Formats: sequence, C-alpha cells, structure tokens
Amino acid sequence: MTAREAALRVLTRCRRDGAWSGQILDQTLSQAELSPKDAALVSQLSLGVMQNSRYLDFAISRFCDLDRLEPKLRDLLRLGAYQLLLLDRIPPHAAVNESVSLCRTAGMSRAAGLVNAVLRRLAQQRDCLPEPPGAGSAAYLAVRYSVPDFFVEKLLARYDYDFCEAFLRACLKTPETDLQLNTLKTDLPAFRALMEEKKLPLAQHDFPSHCVSVSGGRVSELPGFGEGLFYVQDRAAAMAVEIAAPQRGMRVLDACAAPGGKSFAAALRMQNEGSVLSCDIHEKKLALIREGANRLGLSCIETCARDARAPEESWRERFDLVIADVPCSGFGVLRKKPEIRSRRAEETEGLPEIQLAILNNVSRFVKPGGTLLYSTCTVLFEENDELVARFLRENPAFSPEDFHVGDRSSHRGCYTFWPHLDGTDGFFAAKLIRK
Repeated sequence: MTAREAALRVLTRCRRDGAWSGQILDQTLSQAELSPKDAALVSQLSLGVMQNSRYLDFAISRFCDLDRLEPKLRDLLRLGAYQLLLLDRIPPHAAVNESVSLCRTAGMSRAAGLVNAVLRRLAQQRDCLPEPPGAGSAAYLAVRYSVPDFFVEKLLARYDYDFCEAFLRACLKTPETDLQLNTLKTDLPAFRALMEEKKLPLAQHDFPSHCVSVSGGRVSELPGFGEGLFYVQDRAAAMAVEIAAPQRGMRVLDACAAPGGKSFAAALRMQNEGSVLSCDIHEKKLALIREGANRLGLSCIETCARDARAPEESWRERFDLVIADVPCSGFGVLRKKPEIRSRRAEETEGLPEIQLAILNNVSRFVKPGGTLLYSTCTVLFEENDELVARFLRENPAFSPEDFHVGDRSSHRGCYTFWPHLDGTDGFFAAKLIRK
C-alpha cells in the first residue's frame, strides 16, 4: 500500500463511517507497514484534505460538477487538489500523475480521464485562482478556512474580523503534540537529556512548567512512554488543572473524565496523595483511564461509570475540587479534529442546556470553600462565559475567582485560550469557589 492509497483509505473511512480521524489514521498506519517518512505523508495528506475540504471543493468546482461525482471520487480529487494548492514540496506533475494512478488502483479507472483533466487545469491555474467570493464577509471566511457558516457568524458577533481570521488561520496550522511530564518519575532536564540521546527535538513553553512539545512520530514510540514518563495533553487543558490548584490530600471528582488527562494532572499535582474519582458514562473509556493511570504509576485514581447529570446524595459536599470538563461543540480543537469542521448548527443547539444541567448537578458535590472548575474545548460564547454567568445567577453560593495565565488575567474567573494568542487549543476555563 502506498502513502496516497493509505490517505485515500483514511478519507473514505472517515466519511463513510463518521469515525474520528485520529482513530482511523492509527488503524490504517498500523496495517499499512509504511516507512516513517511515508507514514508522515499519510498523516499530512489525509488530515490536510479534511482541514481544507470546503476550500478544495471551491477550487475543484471551477472545472467540474462535484455534486455529480461519487463520494470516493470526490475524496480522490480533493487529495490531488490539496497536493497542488497547499503543499510546496510535491511537484505538480507528480501530484497529477500519482492521482491518476491512484484512480486506477482504487477501482475507478473509468474516471482517470476526468481526474487527469481537472487536476491538470488546476495545476495550470493554481497561481491565479480567484479567492472565494465575499471578501470581508462570514461567507468568505467559511469557505477559505473550511468551517461552517454558522460558526463564523457566531464568532463575528463577538469579535472583530481580523481577530476571527487570525484564529481561523491558526486552526489550519499543523499542531505539535504536547507532553505533560510525570513529575513523580522525571523532570525537565532528565527528559530533555533522554530526547537528546535519541536526537529528538522538543520545545518548552512558559506554561505549564512541566510541559514539552514534539513534532511528528507516534507517541507510543517515544522514549519513556512505556515507563510512564509522560502523557499527552494540550497545554491549555493542563493549565486548567493548574488554575484549579489541587493540593496534597484533597478529594477530587473529575465528573467527565475521559480520556483522563485532567485526572492525571490533578493526581500529579497532588503528588499521588489524596483521591481522584474519575467518572464517565462509558465503561470502555474508563478502562483507558485505568490503563493510563497504571502506566503513570498513579494509585490515587479510581474510576466510576455514571452520567454527570445523575444525582447522588452521598456525594453532596464531599469533594474539595470538582472538575466539569463538559461535552461541547469542540470548535477549539479544529487543528486536531478536522471532522468537527462538518458540524451542523442543529448538532450544537442543545449543548448549553446539557452543560448547565451537568454544572448544576456536580456543583452540589463541592464542599464549602471548595473549587468548581468548568471547562470546554470550544470558543463559543454561549457554551463558555454566558453559561457560567447563567450558572452564577442560579447558584449564589458560588463566586468567580480570578487567576493568571502567563502575563494575562482572567475576567470574572473566566479565561479563553486562543491558538493565535496562546499557541494552544482553543479552550475555556472558569474557576468558581463555593462560599
């Protein structure tokens, strides 16, 4: 299997099965037995096409009617167009010829002539293609940066045009992988030395202090993974736990815990002393949390299968810290989960009510003087600042507590991380104290 065949398989399966791209990509790479260089190309091609699908369709539609093509052929044309328009290191003739060959090996020989003609015309005009219509409008941003119209309209209702475009442009950049160091087993100098021994570069950031970033490669193959020297978690999510500031001996509830990063962060900050109860509605996800805790050597973490909206009287005022990282629209992680770009407005409309129900329920579990951390991986105002304001109006026993992230301050206990400002995922955190 070639790199382009593998990339087309990823695109086809993600579209057909509605599965997460990361899961399908890992499965495909494990089956394809490619070299590290070709595996990196598969990742770049498949994720790049999904990140830019609306813009690629705009360009391709100048030369053919996409609506009349079968879905797999559309995937193949997008793959060729991505190489022509958005990758510099692949010569145009190679992108065209490889796409035609892929058309034949993928069982679509009858369409080889169409693919050849469309991509050759695209190659000839790639330096003079017109911009999407409506420059300066929401419609332009939606097509140019391949996001839903309703999402751009919501952004523009809160922020100016240049801010929104800078955010959307940042969401097209290839993200690094953030590693949170297991401070029970290693520290930054020791881990840096381990990476330098393997000639693997890493970057350090201003916050949090125990985080480093790497580029490329499979995380499970990095030195120290099997020994539990680190786990994967974006800097913003890790910083949210730093904001909540759990201490040794505390009792912590992570109400929507999967995949477990915040539970791990809390346990490490507590020096594995105290207790962390990690809850999720799916037992399969809890098994992954237990597996991760075992690898990291975190014995203070226990798991429990339950819906965060379900009442539990025995938990009332039991926890020093409750973490509510609630289900959300996910528009802060467009860089890492390109399938979110195809979300429809109706899929997100009911989320604030679900989020508020979770927050109202788990708030009862916080001790007087304890902390409630609310977080999402979206940047939509109605799921973040507005929802916290609603909660505080309905729950006068809680008040916001301000904090700092680097040299920036929260506003009424709320802070939104932005990719183009903070270099992290788009993420929201609110710190609330029970009086």
